[in-house]
Amino acid sequence: MKYFRKIQWFSLQLQCFLIVSLVDSFSLSSATSPLSVTFKVGNQAVLPCSWKQRLGEVTPSTCYIQWNSPADTVFELQGEKKWQAEEFQGRMEVPEEKLKSGDCSLVISDVQIGDTGRYESFMVVDGVRSAKTKVFIQSVKLSVSDYKSILSRGPGEDLVLDLYTQHSVKVVFQDRNGSEWSVVWMRGEEDSERMEQDVANEQLTIKNLKSSDEGTYKVMDEQGLSVSTVLLSVNEGSKAFKLAQTMENQVPTDGTVRGSCSALLLLSVLVTVFQILHLF
Repeated sequence: MKYFRKIQWFSLQLQCFLIVSLVDSFSLSSATSPLSVTFKVGNQAVLPCSWKQRLGEVTPSTCYIQWNSPADTVFELQGEKKWQAEEFQGRMEVPEEKLKSGDCSLVISDVQIGDTGRYESFMVVDGVRSAKTKVFIQSVKLSVSDYKSILSRGPGEDLVLDLYTQHSVKVVFQDRNGSEWSVVWMRGEEDSERMEQDVANEQLTIKNLKSSDEGTYKVMDEQGLSVSTVLLSVNEGSKAFKLAQTMENQVPTDGTVRGSCSALLLLSVLVTVFQILHLF
């Protein structure tokens, strides 16, 4: 009898060892070949995951999904109970209607530059003697990129800066010939004569541009990371370009005027290209 009990105990320990080894081997394989996804800041990011690839067609009695970052757990869903890490509060979700059919993809709303990193999903299932066992499902490498653009405006025109996300908290400016950065806008400030925020569309308008407004603008988030960079040139060429187009459209029959407008248009384009190259 004692010998038989020893065999049972040894068999139980062997099963536990194999289960742990299985989980570790999944994690090890994920470290070498994670899925890679890239999204722009402010958009919705989807980290693909399917638990049926690991657990087969057997549906767990209660779906208990967990997503981890290298540092800690960021999301858990067990039945009606849901938990999110503080930095992701209100931004993470695993749709319950898809989870039972095998789709455990993690949806991150208003994705931020700081969300960049590696995430791993696990399904918690019943193990030996009803003990909970965490089975590795998927590893995903998330990259979040910012926006970059080059714009040209004429004196007196407006510049509309996209903020992209409610987590954008300030705009900084560097003069074309300077090296210092200065804060030109902070979230929560009242609109001024030249600064106007469109909260609904997450945009900031700088009105009545001057030559001194020429330079680089950066939209920054709460962590001091760049959401977007705009290289702005302010010159008469921008208006000359529009004027040439207007004149050419209005006087199509006069070959002399058409030739003059075309020359003006070409000169405007060449001036703009030269200024952009100079900025770089």
